[in-house]
Amino acid sequence: MSKNWRPATQLVHGGTLRSQYGETSEAIFLTQGFVYESSEAAEARFKGETDGFIYARYGSPTNDMFEKRMCMLEGAEDARATASGMAAVSSAILCQVKAGDHIVAARALFGSCRWVVETLAPRYGVECTLVDGRDLENWEAAVRPNTKVFFLESPTNPTLEVIDIAGVARLANQIGAKVVVDNVFATPLFQKPLELGAHVVVYSATKHIDGQGRCLGGVVLSDKEWIDENLHDYFRHTGPAMSPFNAWTLLKGIETLPLRVRQQTENARLIADFLAEQPQVARVIYPGRKDHPQADIIARQMTGGSTLVAFELKGGKEAAFALQNALDIVRISNNLGDSKSLITHPATTTHKNLSDEARAELGISAGTVRFSAGIEDSQDLVEDFARALKSVTA
Repeated sequence: MSKNWRPATQLVHGGTLRSQYGETSEAIFLTQGFVYESSEAAEARFKGETDGFIYARYGSPTNDMFEKRMCMLEGAEDARATASGMAAVSSAILCQVKAGDHIVAARALFGSCRWVVETLAPRYGVECTLVDGRDLENWEAAVRPNTKVFFLESPTNPTLEVIDIAGVARLANQIGAKVVVDNVFATPLFQKPLELGAHVVVYSATKHIDGQGRCLGGVVLSDKEWIDENLHDYFRHTGPAMSPFNAWTLLKGIETLPLRVRQQTENARLIADFLAEQPQVARVIYPGRKDHPQADIIARQMTGGSTLVAFELKGGKEAAFALQNALDIVRISNNLGDSKSLITHPATTTHKNLSDEARAELGISAGTVRFSAGIEDSQDLVEDFARALKSVTA
């Protein structure tokens, strides 16, 4: 199988394993276990002397196809598919730390991601320091002798801050720490964290990779040595495995990833530019605009904008609710990356458990809204926002 295929070809054909029946579409191996020709064959399989599958919690042919396809796209040596995006995040972090270790994480994180490093990890004796990840000096100042992991999202959820991944990776290499990057908002099409020096990349495959609101999934990608030494046993024994049916669904979704993301990004760009001209809108944050605060970093590490737009309405929560309730095409949902355009109010949904002070630090106000562009006609979306904004007082 060619390693020189471009992404659109990889996402249709990469990692395909056909049975003796020669099916066109990937087969679903919906089985819990596997049988062996003899007791000796079973022994050899468990010893690792022969290749093959043992138990669906460890892996299956369908999951293996999904993992190989993601590796081709990401430029990774190995991967493990997980039951959800949060299973990927928690596995990638917790598999490599122990009591007495220290994590440095960017404070701008999805609520559940922040809970893992800020609340869960300390329960098991792993310390955590949250920093403003936009400034490399903050990462350096937070380092301790026991720092083992740097964790970040870029762009961040929901305010689309961008962090210098290469800069964080250089610092991590100096102290022997590992950088884990949640690359969901950029998608593997627009940003390659491993090429920038990151050691581990995680995705919620629930988002753009499925892209049609059908199933949960996640994936952890890295080099084979890191997977073998850190994630392999953790994954086997704690059981965050993806269902083979979900792996098959994600294989179908990933085939159209470039087509969907291209249209979503164009729609997001047009909506961002439209909103920036509206009197009801205080500010717009979009990685494809020249006025983005980290536009210089975006130019270095991203090859496209984003399917997400963050903006702030002058009228606070009342204005945000009025806008969302008045939209017709765009639906209210806390999901993102879907082929349908979605919108959410982070302060009352995804980031509601943060204190007012913590939300203020992240730039999440009562008027902050996050828009996830779908693949609808761009003019219909602009007209939908134009109508809905009439419900909002400037």
